[in-house]
Amino acid sequence: MNVSHRFVVITAIFITCLITANIIVVKPTSFGGIPAAIIIFPLSYIVGDILTEVYGYRLARRVIWLGFFCNLIAVIAIWIGQLLPPAVVWEGQEAYESILGYTPRALGASLLAYLVGEFSNSFVLAKMKIKTKGRWLWTRTIGSTIVAQALDAAVFIPLVYIGRFDLAFIAMASLTHWAAKVGYETIATPFTYAVVNFLKRKEAIDTYDYQTKFNPFLVSD
Repeated sequence: MNVSHRFVVITAIFITCLITANIIVVKPTSFGGIPAAIIIFPLSYIVGDILTEVYGYRLARRVIWLGFFCNLIAVIAIWIGQLLPPAVVWEGQEAYESILGYTPRALGASLLAYLVGEFSNSFVLAKMKIKTKGRWLWTRTIGSTIVAQALDAAVFIPLVYIGRFDLAFIAMASLTHWAAKVGYETIATPFTYAVVNFLKRKEAIDTYDYQTKFNPFLVSD
């Protein structure tokens, strides 16, 4: 299918949310230790819901991989920027390294959690859409988020925090991380409905993945 300018806008918002979240995720907050990325990252799941619901798993899969490689480009650019010798008048090198200097473990955890979470979110929503025959959108958006965010938190929080904090803190952070994102999705349900209905009307499509191969690596399917 030919993509429209609306699809391009949705894709751009998705990638912007992802890259922004991965920059500010290094800061744990006082709200149960959840990362500061909580203010923006759940929006990527909402956009992922919209992509899958309207355009289907095939196009959502491509956007997920595009987001992955765009984020990788950003990380590489930030890393090279860290290696470049600073000007003698600039005193921010230490702060730059402290905030933007990704450790291999944090980077690996972030990328892995992203792929696991986004693909499980899109997969569950697409399958539920078939099962429900397109009814009860809220069950799909919230249900897919419950599963995907649980997997995301189970991957990211322990991999980043283990060895730095005790297990009780990690468990609490994981649970709070999951609950906050599910709550975010639930509250945003009217917004999701509005955007989905608008796009389906303007694009004149409502994709069902009856014949889709759900292998996440088949980007050309």
